[in-house]
Amino acid sequence: MVNKKTVAVATHRKRQKTSGQTLDQDPHAVRAPGERQLEVAIGHEIRALRKHAGITVADLAEESGISIGMLSKIENGLTSPSLTTLNAVSQALGIPMSQLLRRFEEDRQAVQVKSGEGVTAERRGSRAGHQYQLLGVLGPNQSGVVMEPYMITLNTESDVFPTFQHEGLEYLYFLEGRVEYRHGQNTYLMEPGDSLFFDADAPHGPHGLLELPARYLSIITYPKSSTQHAASGLDE
Repeated sequence: MVNKKTVAVATHRKRQKTSGQTLDQDPHAVRAPGERQLEVAIGHEIRALRKHAGITVADLAEESGISIGMLSKIENGLTSPSLTTLNAVSQALGIPMSQLLRRFEEDRQAVQVKSGEGVTAERRGSRAGHQYQLLGVLGPNQSGVVMEPYMITLNTESDVFPTFQHEGLEYLYFLEGRVEYRHGQNTYLMEPGDSLFFDADAPHGPHGLLELPARYLSIITYPKSSTQHAASGLDE
């Protein structure tokens, strides 16, 4: 049975958290036609390499012989550095100068999956009729994040449900049916139009199938550098 008190408290807390909340990034931001895209790409690469090396702007300035103010402008894409300056920075970072152009030259990918063409897999431990359709995989990218979108269909009632637990975050959006979904110690009644966003490191999964077939979108994200593949949840 769904704990109505738990659902009510969770809904109230969700409204409290989301009301007045602002986004850190403008989802509708666009680049102006005249924006220095090459300079921005170089700046982002220098900042990423510097942080990866664990050094500050002051450290890099001292090592390269370039002022802190100039390095700050370069990292923010506000100036066009000369080849001499880029050479000094690359030597200070211990990388070839061509690597500073990597972000600008790299292809940006997009993957389209037509309806019904996703890769279908079944989680071990789940009963027949629990279908997981991978909707697309994006190859190597510079975002630092891996995302795996699945369309999950549950169409066979079962008394046993696997409990998944893996690294990263997961977002569910229900399209059809009614399901009791457990996350940690809480149970949520999920119906068409409902969503659930959670830390996937806590035990989670369907707790009760109330109306079948049930169909929902599941998006898993985790750091690209992670040694533990989030999709290992498919093998649980």
